[in-house]
Amino acid sequence: MQAAPIQEKERIVALDIIRGIAILGIFLVNMPSFFAPMLYVNVKTYWTDTRDILVMNGIDIIAQASFYTLFSFLFGYGFIIFTTRVAEKNLSVPKYFSRRLVVLLVIGIIHAFLIWHGDILITYALCGFLLLFMRKMSSKAMVWTGLLLIIIPTALLSLLMLVVTLTMGDTDLYSTFEANATQSLQVYANGTFMEITKQRIADWSFVNIANFFFIVLSVLPMFLFGAAAAKSKWLENVEENLAWMKKLWIATFVLALIFKLLPYYTVQNYTTEYLQDGIGGPASAVFYFLSIVLATRTGAGLKLLSPFQYVGKMSLSNYLFQSVVCSLIFYSYGLGLYGSFTPFYGLWLVLGIYIFQIIISRVWVANFYYGPMEWLWRAGTYGNKPKFKKM
Repeated sequence: MQAAPIQEKERIVALDIIRGIAILGIFLVNMPSFFAPMLYVNVKTYWTDTRDILVMNGIDIIAQASFYTLFSFLFGYGFIIFTTRVAEKNLSVPKYFSRRLVVLLVIGIIHAFLIWHGDILITYALCGFLLLFMRKMSSKAMVWTGLLLIIIPTALLSLLMLVVTLTMGDTDLYSTFEANATQSLQVYANGTFMEITKQRIADWSFVNIANFFFIVLSVLPMFLFGAAAAKSKWLENVEENLAWMKKLWIATFVLALIFKLLPYYTVQNYTTEYLQDGIGGPASAVFYFLSIVLATRTGAGLKLLSPFQYVGKMSLSNYLFQSVVCSLIFYSYGLGLYGSFTPFYGLWLVLGIYIFQIIISRVWVANFYYGPMEWLWRAGTYGNKPKFKKM
């Protein structure tokens, strides 16, 4: 039997809405990195204007480590939908999902090295192979494995960071990266396309090569949680699962509140910031997921959130679109505004671009079955050309 991508009637609206909101949250976090050398500076001290500090603190509490983890959760959920559908057609799950991951990896490499260094697709593709090997685990085993992958490393690393904090005091480790920050400012604002490409590769390597193990520990557990949720049919059987979903919603809200605000009501150091992201990020991701699921149960909630579904239906295209547009705005081969923008104005730019994405996505899905990158991803996965334009 020939494989074919998911049809429109098989889509889950709530899942598309959550994807659309996750794309907005990721954009909020990514925006400062489009116009400033965020890898090499202390975010807490780089900007001094009150408006910028408020925006960065708001992003830190609401979005940082919350939305890429939410999108990781969605990746895991989509993985089970995909593999179940392939298996129902008596096709090879390893074959088709591996092809899906390879295509995603190629897209990620092009994105990271030719458009923007902050790519997450390469990580998703590589971690996806680990998920493939774990696909036959029960939902309960997936949840416990995910919890252990979060709790044990976070506890050990937090203790290590506490020792470093007690030993080094308030030493600003970012001071050792001043030359890197200066180079980024110079290259992205004034360099040639080739110089910027070299800088992108250097920036991507700075984050991903040395820290790959830690990145996997932040992504893989959320893959497993999402896969477990899909196996338990959270979205398909909301009413049946409503009672315990509400309990989990309250529990994750409490955890998110405690850990996301930890550096603000205790002391701000490497330990509290790591706990903020390591525990608060996953907790807030699940809280956001459940909040949207519960909201879409009502007619008013579904109507209010429905515009996000258009962005969510073509989330890969929209994610890459944000990078293309922002690189053209801030890099020297575009408007060259790198280094001259601030978080306050970046917030307004995010909102403006995202509203445009809602509008253009709605028009697009009315005329095409898939976003352009979604179509390419499916074509590469299945080895055929899915229908593109609606008649």
